[in-house]
Amino acid sequence: MALLVLLRHGESQWNLENRFTGWVDVELTDKGRAEARRAGEKLRDIRFDCAYTSVLRRAADTLDIVLQVIEQADIPIARDQALNERHYGDLQGLNKAETAKKFGDEQVHIWRRSYDVAPPGGESLKDTAARTLPYFESKIVPDLQAGKNVLVAAHGNSLRSIVMQLDQLTREQVLELNLATGVPVVYEFDQHMRIVSKRVLDD
Repeated sequence: MALLVLLRHGESQWNLENRFTGWVDVELTDKGRAEARRAGEKLRDIRFDCAYTSVLRRAADTLDIVLQVIEQADIPIARDQALNERHYGDLQGLNKAETAKKFGDEQVHIWRRSYDVAPPGGESLKDTAARTLPYFESKIVPDLQAGKNVLVAAHGNSLRSIVMQLDQLTREQVLELNLATGVPVVYEFDQHMRIVSKRVLDD
């Protein structure tokens, strides 16, 4: 048996300010750090063999806080931009409400919630999946196949790509999927990489 825990980073400063963040390296808020500590408390019973995160500090800091809480800061950690958030291009740094006023609610909704329409200069969810999933398959899946317990601290859209594959969601279903900040999602696999159980630790 192997466990995979997917964890979206805690609230960032730009989450708080309702801005498009993407690849901008924004820090966690006090609430975000508290969310990371709570996530750690929920994961105390799991002994992890390794961890993965993006190169953005809000994910890396979330991971560091969790590992400190569960007293496992010595495990190997891989950091890669393949796990970065979706790149929002020209929208990065803009307030979402102001962007809707500028471009129209419908256009912004299409950019945010369509599967394969990218904002100007940015990535669609399909584009994000095209870099996240090959990394997941080549790096993370082999660890799970070896029976390792793996923690992945990343972002809403890179993690949605992984969940889409694991849960075999359609394009329409994944658009309705929302991953809360600081809430661990735990998958258990058998030796054939079949999913035995899935738990969302949001209580």
